[in-house]
Amino acid sequence: MTSNKLLVSEVPGDVASVVQRLTRALDARGVTQFATIDHAGGARAAGLELGDEVLLVFGNPAVGTALMQADPRAGLDLPLRMLVWSQGGTTRVAYEDPFMLVDRYALAGEEPTLTKLGGLLKQLVAEAGQEQ
Repeated sequence: MTSNKLLVSEVPGDVASVVQRLTRALDARGVTQFATIDHAGGARAAGLELGDEVLLVFGNPAVGTALMQADPRAGLDLPLRMLVWSQGGTTRVAYEDPFMLVDRYALAGEEPTLTKLGGLLKQLVAEAGQEQ
């Protein structure tokens, strides 16, 4: 089961509130947030315009390490990333299907870990879509 899909969902609220919901969801699960990259802020600092766009970088070494043990090159795609942006008045969330790693690296036998990562990402998107 392999995939090269970028999975995109529309979610209610502005980028800041969606990022806040995702951050809370990650914290509640004990998932480490390694970075929050404000692409729009970086563009503004360079004197350029860009709609709201934030990249979250997160993971759980207890889970992801197994993939890097199977093939160290998987570290190029880990930790996980989720992009939140506004376009045309709609806020979107996107991530790559973890099974795309099977096409890139020697990860035969790692399907349970990839399934776990995919489940986490789907849950996060569902929670990002729940306005409070």
